[in-house]
Amino acid sequence: MLLKGEKMTELTIGKLAQLAQVKTDTVRYYEQLGLIHPAQRSASGYRLYNQISVERLGFIRRAQALGFTLEEIKELIELHQQPTTQCDDIGQRATLKINQINQRVADLLQIKAGLEQLRAQCHQGDRLEDCSLIKHFYGDSHENKTTCMEDRHGRPCDAIEHTEPTRR
Repeated sequence: MLLKGEKMTELTIGKLAQLAQVKTDTVRYYEQLGLIHPAQRSASGYRLYNQISVERLGFIRRAQALGFTLEEIKELIELHQQPTTQCDDIGQRATLKINQINQRVADLLQIKAGLEQLRAQCHQGDRLEDCSLIKHFYGDSHENKTTCMEDRHGRPCDAIEHTEPTRR
């Protein structure tokens, strides 16, 4: 990190990645997506970045931490660069993200409730073929099937090679 009063010079991709605490591949990927741009190129063709790139990478990381996708982050950056953009324009994007998160939470709570209901039907000592979770995962087609624990040679079923029967 730069100390107070220290001047920012042009940074190589490695130094930028180090300052922003990301990998160089991440910097290249973000550049491909148009999220960041090198300030210039050196005489030998190396990308050179500046403080704006460091700040942009921080912006991206913090926006991702709040659930924004890279596509949404690109939109936020583009909005920020437009002189007519108002704070409420960004706020509307945040409201959309909050609604998406609320929907995801509701979906996860529904999944959790279903799993809890199936788990409550599992009882210690029940036979595997009576397991409500296994029956649910297989669907109705598994209702009357028995579970293979080992083959006739004593090998566990998951160790058996499954091959197609040969036809004559």
